[in-house]
Parts: sequence; C-alpha cells; structure tokens
Amino acid sequence: MRESIKKYFKVGLVEYMAYPAGIKGDDPDILKRIKQIACDDYFDAIELTWIKCAETRRQAAELLKQSHMTVCYAAQPVLHTNDLNVNHLDESERQKAEAALFTAIDEAYSLGAKGIAFLSGKWEEVSKEESYSQLLKTTRRLCDYANKKNMFIELEVFDFDIAKASLIGPAPLAARFAADMRTSHSNFGLLIDLSHIPLTYETPAFVIKTLRPYITHFHIGNAVMNPSATGYGDEHPRFGFPDGVIDVPELLEFLRVLKCEGFLDADNPYVLSFEVKPFDGEDPDIVVANAKRALNRAWALL
Repeated sequence: MRESIKKYFKVGLVEYMAYPAGIKGDDPDILKRIKQIACDDYFDAIELTWIKCAETRRQAAELLKQSHMTVCYAAQPVLHTNDLNVNHLDESERQKAEAALFTAIDEAYSLGAKGIAFLSGKWEEVSKEESYSQLLKTTRRLCDYANKKNMFIELEVFDFDIAKASLIGPAPLAARFAADMRTSHSNFGLLIDLSHIPLTYETPAFVIKTLRPYITHFHIGNAVMNPSATGYGDEHPRFGFPDGVIDVPELLEFLRVLKCEGFLDADNPYVLSFEVKPFDGEDPDIVVANAKRALNRAWALL
C-alpha cells in the first residue's frame, strides 16, 4: 500500500503483554511505560489493564489525556489472575466475575477508555449450553452497566481447548453469541486476535468472513503450535520466534483479508494492536520494534 497504515487503522500496543510486569496491576513502572508509549507516535492506541493504586491510576489518566491516543482497557488479566469465570455454572461464582468486571468498567472510564474487553471462561461439553446461557447473562449485564457511561463491551475470541480453553471459542459459536447479543445490545462487539486463529484450527479468511458483522477490534501477534516447543499455546511470542506460525507472510494474508472484507475504514479506523511478549531475557523494547518492522513490511507488500 502506498498510503500510510495510519489512514486506515489506529495502530496500538497491548502494554501489559509487551511489559508483563503490569499484568497483575501493580507494576511500579506503569507511568514510565505509559509515557514511553505515548511519546512514540507510531502508536495511536494503547491497551492497558487494571492499575490497582488509585493515585497511580489518576496520574495515568492525566498522561493519557495529553497523548491524543485511543485508550483501550483489557479486563482479561483481572479474570485470569483471580481465577474468575464469567460463565461459571455456580451463580455465586458467576456474580464474582461480573462484579470484578463492573469495577473494571469504572476503572476504564476513569482512564478515558470507551469500553473494556474480556474473555469467556472454561467450560465442559456436557454443560456447554448452560455455560453459554451464563455468558449471555453476564455480558448483557455488562452492556447494560457500560451503556450508562456510553461505553462499549468487547468479547475477545480465544482458543477453546488448548491454553485458555474458553467457551468462545470457535468462530461459528462466536458468531452465534454475537448475534444473540446484538438482538438486545448495540454496544457489544468481538475482538479478534490473529495469534489465536491457529489455536482454534481456523484460517483468517474463515474467521473474518464468519464474524464480519460483529468485529470491532483487532490484535496481531505470533503463536507456537508445537506442543513440545517453547511458547506453545497462547503466549504471544515475537515475530520470527522459533516454531512460530505467524510472520510477515501471515500478517500480509491477514491484512489482505481485512482489505477484501472492507475493514480499511479511513473515516472510522479500527484499533489494530500488537500483542507480543518477550521471552527468556529478551528485551521488550526490541520485541516491540520487531513488531513494527513486521507490520511495516506486510503493509508495504499489501
């Protein structure tokens, strides 16, 4: 493409993945990280997770106000680190997850985010439909609560039988769920991560075409599909990582699908964020630069 990618996407970075100290909400360097990303004009969006300290959160909000960046809030770590399941069959456990996400919505609002993203929980085949109903209940309540603040709720599609083993899940089930949600709530959408597509044994073309009406947000990253290799599962290694299955050619394929399906929208650009993580002493800044180079090359070939 001769035109800049910035015409069509808000390129972002998942901060707590590139700098994993932030995943538990207590990174002492979080303000430094936010400033570092905000000072890099390659990025138009930043994706943060919980910041436990209220004063630190207030200072973060002040930095973000100055940045002219789109702020996104990821509640997935809140659920992961507290072992919460939004589709738990035990109603009291489901309510615990729901309450945590209500708090996440409030925190996201204070940071200037327009919504939150979350993920579905673990499930069993014998009770799959009951889990589905529980997920609908939680998500509708989240959308109701978010709507009062003019905010949006996004469900990220994960693997269903490998790492996160989330209910949502394969693209056809994600489409069913999103269609059910859209019958009652317009402030709901799906977040699609390129690195999760191999984990659901699908292809970018199949996933994007199946979920086309409901997609509101994108992540890009790498994945390892060899169970005996380092980085197997939902680990988001850098591009070019040993045994990785996503690099420039796969990024290019993904971008081609997005172009063909009409996602290059100059009037209302989608957020397209790197979700990459350093491994075994790797330098996170170099891993981030690696991601920029990979995307730049793929975009140049589009």
